[in-house]
Amino acid sequence: MKAANLPSLGSYDVLLELEQAGECGMRPVALERELAMPQYALSRLLARLEETGLVARRSCPQDGRGQIVAITDAGREMRRKMWSVYAPALHEAIGRRLTSEESEGLAALLGRLLGPESCAAAQDR
Repeated sequence: MKAANLPSLGSYDVLLELEQAGECGMRPVALERELAMPQYALSRLLARLEETGLVARRSCPQDGRGQIVAITDAGREMRRKMWSVYAPALHEAIGRRLTSEESEGLAALLGRLLGPESCAAAQDR
């Protein structure tokens, strides 16, 4: 990512989680759990992503003191740009070592883990 002058791989992970959460976004504590990232590191990363317009924060309707973080259109576009660099690296490290059948099986298993969720589930998970 660095060589392509793109945000860090950690940024990609955050953007992907938020994109999968959809318009409802996620609470930062849910992002911490999903990414197994320490709170202080996630807070700094979210601040950088917000500064560059890739994510936006809003008040949590269920908890006035809480926040929801959601990906912006610019964040979606950046995640797609990052994927164009990340995908070939993944293919080189993993994909080329698997047969077509193994790749399809792995994709199917991972797809089951990424099933659709409701907004409430995405925010609270």
